[in-house]
Amino acid sequence: MIAGLCVILICQLAGEAIVRALGVPVPGPVLGLLFMLLLLLLRDRFPSAAFGPLKGDAVVGVARGLLANLSLLFIPAGVGIVQLINVLLEHGWAIVVALAVSVVATLFITAGTFLIVSRLMKRRASRAS
Repeated sequence: MIAGLCVILICQLAGEAIVRALGVPVPGPVLGLLFMLLLLLLRDRFPSAAFGPLKGDAVVGVARGLLANLSLLFIPAGVGIVQLINVLLEHGWAIVVALAVSVVATLFITAGTFLIVSRLMKRRASRAS
């Protein structure tokens, strides 16, 4: 279990180090997650790459444990909101409007992207047959 957690944390550390060193406009944990994905894909594709904690299900077990307790990680954010409740009350409507607009924009952009990709796939399928 400790070895699996170390693999996850090393991937995150590598992501953070690269982002800070190169000034990449991507969060370090996101880059670390991509490293973890590549590492697991390599492990599955090449059996010789499966060594140490990658050999068994150590990483999977740790990931499941973290996901099972993910709600605990939101407690500090909730405490921060309670500490700044007067800012939330002062700018509450602006926050609600910004959230509503962003949700609606995300829905429209997602639906539009789906429609465009669907039409492109239909065209490609009709050309192939």
